[in-house]
Amino acid sequence: MNISLYQSAYQAIQKADRILLVGHINADVDALSALGAMIEIVEKINKPYLAYAEQKTNQELNFLPHEEKIINNKESLIQQISNLNYLNTSYLNNSWLENFDLIIALDCGSFARTNLLTEFNSTNKKPLIIELDHHPKTDSYGNIEIRLPEAVSTTEIIYYFCKANHLSINRTLANCILAGMLTDTGNFLYPNTTDEALEIASEMLDYGAQFPKIVSDTWRNKDFITMKIWGLALANLKINPRYNFAVTILPYQELQSIFKDLAMEDYHFEGDSLAGFLSNLSGVKGLLLLREESPGKLKGSLRSAQKNIDVSKLARFLGGGGHAKSSGFTITGNIQKNNNYYKII
Repeated sequence: MNISLYQSAYQAIQKADRILLVGHINADVDALSALGAMIEIVEKINKPYLAYAEQKTNQELNFLPHEEKIINNKESLIQQISNLNYLNTSYLNNSWLENFDLIIALDCGSFARTNLLTEFNSTNKKPLIIELDHHPKTDSYGNIEIRLPEAVSTTEIIYYFCKANHLSINRTLANCILAGMLTDTGNFLYPNTTDEALEIASEMLDYGAQFPKIVSDTWRNKDFITMKIWGLALANLKINPRYNFAVTILPYQELQSIFKDLAMEDYHFEGDSLAGFLSNLSGVKGLLLLREESPGKLKGSLRSAQKNIDVSKLARFLGGGGHAKSSGFTITGNIQKNNNYYKII
């Protein structure tokens, strides 16, 4: 652990006048928990801040600490800047980021994942950026980069941040740290689980983290439509005998049929937990979950529990990235069904 790097980051936070905390678009539990933890830290030292994660829409995650303080769209973020009497609320010329002298990006492998790249590139007076992330490096954008691919979650990195700066961990921080670690390891069932992660989790329980509640509100809290989508994924699950690789597909039209049957116009579906669940399939080298998010856009999630398999190589070849056992990519194309078989066109 590079203690001086963590201390430099905290010194920058202490010096900052206005802070923007940001997670990635369609934030998962780790990103929201990391935001919640950092909100707790900056509130303790009375720093003015705003927190933002574009398209944070999953109401099932509103049990997370400080989740209600995280703004989920850019227009509301700009309105909050105005309410706080910040300097420049112009949206047309993308200069409103100048209101912040520090951005803390959490769980964002690239700055594009913050949905602020256009505004940042158009800003003359650029804020300092602190980056905390556990994904392999795909983009250099942080002035202070704290990246630990060996960590199971970004909240694990925040634990080290607290320890390096002698910050006390209360129950709120403990819940945030544990929530991110639990969900990014499938409740410590995924192969990325480490001995150190288990030790940190045990320490968080000593600080009052609510293990049963977190598990109940994440892993066991699946709504009906989520279970229908999981059922579709199981129905479409096949194994390629040549490569001993499992593949399942969620075509756009079949997803829309589920939404229509349940009288829903649309539904934001987070595929990471499904991919993690399917990765428990024994006897295969790995798994691909391919989801047609919209016509012409395909999102792939790759998983493996085998020690000698690195799925990130395939993800990088397809323009994505990630960890050796958990990676993803996005490509263009459409899924077409023909005689019970699917093909990409």
